[in-house]
Amino acid sequence: MENQKILSAFSYLSVFFAPFIVPLIVYFVSKDSDVKRHSIRALISHLIPVVFGIIFFAVFVFSTISFNTFDPGSGSNTFIIVWFASFVIYLLVSLGIVIWNIVQAVRVIR
Repeated sequence: MENQKILSAFSYLSVFFAPFIVPLIVYFVSKDSDVKRHSIRALISHLIPVVFGIIFFAVFVFSTISFNTFDPGSGSNTFIIVWFASFVIYLLVSLGIVIWNIVQAVRVIR
């Protein structure tokens, strides 16, 4: 039972060093259904920042194209505001995911 807890916690804590590889390996190596469930949850939580990063990259590209930022005399700060807001949201989501993974790892160990 102790090995299952360690593998489950290891899946969550892999957000720091190998976010996609470790949960996949644990999922395919383990035979315990609880460990598999935790590894899938960890993998999904590791994918959330990637998805948000792709979305916010699209927002960045769209805001670059749609707002006329190439004209320095336009005086429009909309591009900077959209970029900064997207970046702050991305950082908050990523930080929240890291904290959530740490909390889940501690809960599994108990």
